[in-house]
Amino acid sequence: MAKYIVNPILLRMKESARGSIYQSIVALGMRSRQINDQIKSEFVIRAKDYLNNLEESDDAQKELFEISKDFDVIPKPNFIAMKELMNERLRFTLIEPDQPVEPED
Repeated sequence: MAKYIVNPILLRMKESARGSIYQSIVALGMRSRQINDQIKSEFVIRAKDYLNNLEESDDAQKELFEISKDFDVIPKPNFIAMKELMNERLRFTLIEPDQPVEPED
């Protein structure tokens, strides 16, 4: 498995040109969740036929094991999102409310 090294200095320099690093972290979290959902749905689609026959046949267990091995080599979603940000493929705008919300009494 490849090593993922993030240089905090380069990250700070890149984010200082864009704005707040905290906004970037929120955007990375949202994008990571999207990527995770895509990976999960792809796994469910590929494994759907074998999940029904899991207890009945050993072939279904072997096929499901092979499918899970394919998904084990995929990098974690937060690393994919961070790579997108560093390659400037991730663009985001956070919507700020026009007026601050006042607490109710």
